[in-house]
Amino acid sequence: MFEFKLPDVGEGVAEGEIVEWLVEPGDTVEEDQVLAEVETDKAVVDLPSPKAGTVVELLAEEGDMVPVGDVVVTIDTGDGEGDTGGEVSAEADAEAETEAAADTPEDGEAAESSAKGGRVFAPPNVRRLARELDVDVASVTGSGPGGRVTEADVREAATKSGSDDADVAAAVTSVDDETETDSDEPKRKSAISKVGGEAETTERKSAVSKAEKSTHDGIEAADRERTLAAPATRRVAEEEGVDLDAVPTDKTRDGQAYVESDDVRAYAEAQRAAKQAEAEADAEAEAAVEPAVSEAEAATGAAATGAGDRAETTEPYRGIRRTIGQQMEQSVYTAPHVSHHDTAVVDDLVETRAELKGRADERGISLTYLPFVMKAVVAGLQEYPILNSSLDEDEEVIRIKHDYNIGVAVATDAGLMVPVVEAVDEKGLLQIASEVRELSERARERDLAREEMQGGTFTVTNFGAIGGEYATPIINYPETAILGLGALEQRPTVDDGEVVAAHTLPLSLSIDHRVIDGAEAANFTNTVIEYLEDPRLLLLE
Repeated sequence: MFEFKLPDVGEGVAEGEIVEWLVEPGDTVEEDQVLAEVETDKAVVDLPSPKAGTVVELLAEEGDMVPVGDVVVTIDTGDGEGDTGGEVSAEADAEAETEAAADTPEDGEAAESSAKGGRVFAPPNVRRLARELDVDVASVTGSGPGGRVTEADVREAATKSGSDDADVAAAVTSVDDETETDSDEPKRKSAISKVGGEAETTERKSAVSKAEKSTHDGIEAADRERTLAAPATRRVAEEEGVDLDAVPTDKTRDGQAYVESDDVRAYAEAQRAAKQAEAEADAEAEAAVEPAVSEAEAATGAAATGAGDRAETTEPYRGIRRTIGQQMEQSVYTAPHVSHHDTAVVDDLVETRAELKGRADERGISLTYLPFVMKAVVAGLQEYPILNSSLDEDEEVIRIKHDYNIGVAVATDAGLMVPVVEAVDEKGLLQIASEVRELSERARERDLAREEMQGGTFTVTNFGAIGGEYATPIINYPETAILGLGALEQRPTVDDGEVVAAHTLPLSLSIDHRVIDGAEAANFTNTVIEYLEDPRLLLLE
């Protein structure tokens, strides 16, 4: 039996989220066959099988965050190897018994999905919603960029399939809906009622009574010194702020108390319900001017207010989105940002691009303004190389780069990604345009290799494509500068004392003031403007 541990799929990656399993227990797999799609903090990557054999067990659910080095699947290779992972398998068995049933499609659906084949582009939150609505995400036609499946697509598919309205409404409110437990553990339900009157008072007393009963009848805090639990369960406990040793359970593994995710959630829910009921019981009835909100809705992030049902939903802050946030935070709190704003009058650039666009189209290339900007940026960096640098704080040196690898910020469903066009100084406008288009499309499809987002020396972000003129772009740390482009459009300008309409391009340059002085930033921007206002100069580069 071969135990396949989640490998280090990239430098610095400590964990990955199982986005989708492409195999099931009992499937025969070949060596290098893709077993699953895993989302790291940089991209979605394929997880190939290192051996041929038969899949015995999947030890992680879709949506689970798995640390590098944890066993994710066992494969019977038929070579007589002994099973060295009995304890891990036992934990996975227990986890699967309680959690897999709700998330695993019926046999017919699994067969349909497998028969369909191909890769389904859907972020983890959409896949969770599909499981909640009992929708086969592989059968949904995506309306997002590049065929990506969105939440709206899943909801529409659920409605067409004739799902029960109440179930749909409950699941749409939040993709993290409740998981009911067995035995006498409390089940979450709505507590919304009319305000005022004897009925409300009776309901509140009933809620208090139920909460107290759930807290004291079978949900009392345990007092253990050691508790066994799967990694996923420990993450749930950490998220809920619950001490695993205090969670009651009658399950055991190898003579030790064993706690599952549902036990943790039920215990945490009971504690919250008791506190909530206690607070409501102490409040005067006439002070309640808003409908009571059930603990289940509070736990899933949804709230009903006033006469209508205004809801909010939550989605996990992890993977690429969390990495982007951490990098932004590191950049802002490490590099003192200073922004320099200016405007280029680019009538000649607009005319030049219009003349060349037809020839570019004949070659199947869409020529935008961005390649002109990137070439102008390289010209500015060559004249003011301090902006093409990074600060090595450990060695206390400024590293000035002699490569001109320009990162291009691309908005995706997962957040802002920055693929890198290498050696821009050595490429022509059409080649740059072709590479930018290809990298941007693959970034939106989450199909970029990690290496394609590394090695940048300077970044360009085009927020003007959406709208707006000026901004304060955050430096793509550890670079020391970033150029933001506003919307290129006609604006009033002054020419020889006369107000005339001209095409203008707003520029916003942010610099790391530890490395770059304001004068250098201004001179660099002036150079970029010079090349943009007279694009014939780019022929010299």
